[in-house]
Amino acid sequence: QVQLVESGGGSVQPGGSLRLSCAASGSIFRFHVMGWYRQAPGKQRELVASITTVGSTASTRYADSVKGRFTISRDNAKNTVYLQMNSLKPEDTAVYYCNYFSRGENYWGQGTQVTGAS
Repeated sequence: QVQLVESGGGSVQPGGSLRLSCAASGSIFRFHVMGWYRQAPGKQRELVASITTVGSTASTRYADSVKGRFTISRDNAKNTVYLQMNSLKPEDTAVYYCNYFSRGENYWGQGTQVTGAS
């Protein structure tokens, strides 16, 4: 079992910044993928960014809509993944969910609201 606790959501003016955190605990396997997804009202959940960890190395992936504005990173010692969101736009408004995937198992955080208010 893996537990995910998110924090850092909120409301900002367009152009503002927020940083989301996702702390993982439990049976963390050294080969895993953690990511951030978002779901806006009336829309499907979509991948925002992910970071694939294989031992000490990591690779990242971003949705086209956030490239150059969002950065995903990790702190292995804290089992925490971050999403730094800059230049926020109203269309970034959504509930953001942290995800952990490894060995066929998928876990989700409770979600945190991000509002790029106009």
